[in-house]
Amino acid sequence: MPNPLIVPMAAHVAWAAFLYVLLTIARAPAVWGIGRRADGGNPWAKLEPRISANLSNQFEWPLFFHVACVLLIVARDIGPLPQMLAWVFIAGRVLHSVVQICTANVRLRGLVFMVNFLAVLALWAVVVGRSLLA
Repeated sequence: MPNPLIVPMAAHVAWAAFLYVLLTIARAPAVWGIGRRADGGNPWAKLEPRISANLSNQFEWPLFFHVACVLLIVARDIGPLPQMLAWVFIAGRVLHSVVQICTANVRLRGLVFMVNFLAVLALWAVVVGRSLLA
């Protein structure tokens, strides 16, 4: 059985890969001419910048998630709390993507981001707390 934190880490990598595929599809009409409208326009023109921005977001705050997970894996000290926090983070990342790509609601996006933010801070509190107790 894999380490319980590897699975949510891999889920985040898979999510970023999915977003790359989505971005490629959104850019296909402009880049390759595939799926252009009859007038030559890109039907995904409004979503493409949102997908691109969200994909960039996958390499900002999630870095701290992955580092915390690796530190817990190396310490071989993974209880149910870090596992739960990791999955809360992943669910929050997916929801954040959906909100950012499908809506222009910045307030909602900020609230969803707060879930990710707090989950990672709590994960780091576990890392620091366990290292102080060791």
